[in-house]
Amino acid sequence: MNFTAVASIYRFEMARFFRTITQSLVSPVLSTSLYFVVFGTAIGSRIQEVEGISYGAFIVPGLIMLSVMTQATSNASFGIYFPKFMGTIYELLSAPVNFLEITLGYVGAAATKSLFIGIIILITAFFFVDITIAHPFAMIAFLVLTCISFSLLGFIIGIWAGNFEQLQLIPLLIITPLVFLGGSFYSVTMLPPVWQTITMFNPVVYLISGFRWSFFGTADVSIGLSLAAIAFFTGACLVAIWWIFRTGWRIRQ
Repeated sequence: MNFTAVASIYRFEMARFFRTITQSLVSPVLSTSLYFVVFGTAIGSRIQEVEGISYGAFIVPGLIMLSVMTQATSNASFGIYFPKFMGTIYELLSAPVNFLEITLGYVGAAATKSLFIGIIILITAFFFVDITIAHPFAMIAFLVLTCISFSLLGFIIGIWAGNFEQLQLIPLLIITPLVFLGGSFYSVTMLPPVWQTITMFNPVVYLISGFRWSFFGTADVSIGLSLAAIAFFTGACLVAIWWIFRTGWRIRQ
């Protein structure tokens, strides 16, 4: 393992993040505040509680997951697309580093950025609602795993994308709708039986459910299924990245 190469890529990506740290932090904090105003105040005045939890507190895990998933995907996709766009990706491919070391550098930086943003949003939430985290270690574990898995997905998107518009295509048209329809702002049990069954095919449901369980001890699906879902998703992304570097798909073409 070439740790020097991994650290170099990681430091380069983190330096880019800190150069735009104001924009990177202000945007998600303002968005979260608006969500609390719109959902927590307007809708919360009509829905007092969900499963015995105040509505304002209930939506906190969903808000964090929404920001973390989109930020992790966007950061990782842009991180690998930019050197591909500039042509500097060939310097990496010709250097004595393998696909795992390249992935660790870019995905590690993207996961760190999204984790940092998730923590900032959690801190922001404490200014709006009272939150008690029932399982803090499980919360951190779910948050880290989500950051890593969606950074891996973003890495794949960055390699696949042929232009800057395509970088935002999947996050905007697929990931964001799946998060909204995955129980971010409501409990799946509130849906009619038919829609409950359909919702179970949404993989994001298992991530949000497990993350919400770490806060309140309640979940729409079992914790075992949530862990299995995120493990499968992470493994599938790793296999896809291995195949991409082995075949040179969208890298050497």
